[in-house]
Amino acid sequence: MDAGLAKQRIAQLSDEIRKHNHNYYVLSQPTISDYDFDMLLEELIRLESLFPEFREADSPTQHVGGEITKEFRQVVHQYPMFSLGNTYSENDIRDFEERVQKIIGKDVEYVCELKFDGVAISLTYHNGRLIQAVTRGDGVQGDDVTQNIRTIKSIPLRLQGTGYPPHFDIKGEIILPRASFENINQQRIEDGEEPFANPRNTVSGTIKMLDSAEVAKRNLDCYLYYLQGENLPFQTHYDSLMAARSWGFKISEYIVRCKTVDDIFDYLKMWDHERHNLPFDTDGIVIKVNAFKQQDLLGFTAKSPRWAIAYKFKAERVSTRLTSIDFQVGRTGTVTPVANLEPVLLAGTIVKRATLHNADIISFHDIRVGDMVFVEKGGEIIPKIISVDLSQRPPELNQFHFITHCPECGTLLQRQENEAAWYCPNETSCPPQIKGKLEHFISRKAMNIDSLGEGKVEILYDNKLVLNIADLYDLTYEKLIGIEKIYFSTDEKKEKRISFREKTVSNILKGINASRDIPFERVLYALGIRFVGETVAKKLAFHFGSVDALINANKEHLLEIEEIGEKIAESVLKYFANSESLELIQRLKTARLRFEIEAAAKTLKSNNLEGMTFVVSGVFEQFSRDELKKTIEEHGGKNIGSISSRTSYLLAGNNMGPEKRKKAEKLNIPIISEESFLQMLK
Repeated sequence: MDAGLAKQRIAQLSDEIRKHNHNYYVLSQPTISDYDFDMLLEELIRLESLFPEFREADSPTQHVGGEITKEFRQVVHQYPMFSLGNTYSENDIRDFEERVQKIIGKDVEYVCELKFDGVAISLTYHNGRLIQAVTRGDGVQGDDVTQNIRTIKSIPLRLQGTGYPPHFDIKGEIILPRASFENINQQRIEDGEEPFANPRNTVSGTIKMLDSAEVAKRNLDCYLYYLQGENLPFQTHYDSLMAARSWGFKISEYIVRCKTVDDIFDYLKMWDHERHNLPFDTDGIVIKVNAFKQQDLLGFTAKSPRWAIAYKFKAERVSTRLTSIDFQVGRTGTVTPVANLEPVLLAGTIVKRATLHNADIISFHDIRVGDMVFVEKGGEIIPKIISVDLSQRPPELNQFHFITHCPECGTLLQRQENEAAWYCPNETSCPPQIKGKLEHFISRKAMNIDSLGEGKVEILYDNKLVLNIADLYDLTYEKLIGIEKIYFSTDEKKEKRISFREKTVSNILKGINASRDIPFERVLYALGIRFVGETVAKKLAFHFGSVDALINANKEHLLEIEEIGEKIAESVLKYFANSESLELIQRLKTARLRFEIEAAAKTLKSNNLEGMTFVVSGVFEQFSRDELKKTIEEHGGKNIGSISSRTSYLLAGNNMGPEKRKKAEKLNIPIISEESFLQMLK
């Protein structure tokens, strides 16, 4: 065959195979036999090998796999992947509806969808072609798994039809149908290997495999459920998904629109029963406000959209015997009891351990070692004991008493007033607390020393090279080179060795040195002060400006800051009253870490809004709401989330929530427009 005919035939075969893929994997309506399809695909593979110059970047042969990935690159999501607020209660659904109606009125339509039990993925398309696939990760950034995702036949590599935006993201869930899962496990058993525990975990491991050809063999599937992009030509979530279906995406056929909360409950009740007849796993229902304008008005919390909620089906429950109770010590010293159980199958996995939360839970249920207990998976993930089968309790079982001393260092445990947990106060010498603080310090959201991951911190601690976070900055090439650890990998069932060789040492020192440029607010978070998370650390850093000012602050100063309550204030004061904490900070200062807000961050564009507090509500013409809030801070003002007597102004855009307006009018809070706000800046 000459080149011209080959080029023409490759294009023809590609289009034909794309059509058959869509019919089979998306529509479930095959129009040719498997044999005929395989013959077409084999012909295309053969022609592409003979004429590689005509092979298209999005050729259907990409679904076969074959590329080897050495590592998965981290990618920041253009649109963060938020998690959903979960509930198991119909009352929470009613509360959700009331919150929605308070802000946008009663004219609301909802969309109900199945909540797929798989792994979230974000797909990016440019000019109708798949260019990137990224895992959820931490919601802000994830792993680029594009080569592996290309092997999933229900994901179009090239879109069909017309009308799709030039650039957009679409979110979805990678799943493994039960039939495919059973086939994989059958093959593993025949090969003498351990079967996989459940479809979700299998998906998670599969999409991170290095060989895309192996991924292709797993027959993964994908449902898409959320379209995102600039200036999308749709008014509602439902319409956007119907359009996405016409472009070739696999959109769930089980989506419905609901006008009332009773319609929602009818849908929940139907699927609580019918989900067992589906060919894949689902663990709940997602309820979303349909109109995009209303979604914008409702906005987001720090972690979740306010316009959506996930209803989780009641977890499966089993009975087994409690054989013993262990105690684990966390980074902040909290002691958590963990139950050891006779192995039992629960929601697709063998459960041997379960959380007991704290001493109060043990006492409330009167849990005793030797009891038959009922276990379920909280959110289908973490097993927990929910009650005791008293009818099967042997009379000789003694009441269980919580430990009085730390199981790791022997220190007498303490319990704060109004807290359920017991904790070990020995922050500086208790091994799991030290290792936990080190791991927190190097984490991505703190100092981001990723070269110290994969158990290296534990090796440094075991070799007594790093006993606190300041010791990291005393590490040298000579101290690190040659140290190693031999351990047994339960996953791979063999001994493994971690060695600190030339490249490892170089990367560790490079990562530590780079952490000196981390800004003060993240350094403050990295210290691991109890109850001081990312948001609180940022508020403290920007309010006081330096660690010295924070050290000298009293309780009244701390309580003046928005969202800082008694518990946080007392924890901060206790930390800085400790001489060992002050010595640690001095060592970190000597190591040249940043303990002041940089001048550029402190510089205001003006003081025009000094002393003023704003609540921002509605949709604006010249700014997004986030841009408005940033502008307020840049001119000396403060943003607060809800209206109170201390609010200076309600900055109102279009479609502002009626309840906010009512409250502002009741409290005589001035309501200003976007134009008035701009005049204030001048």
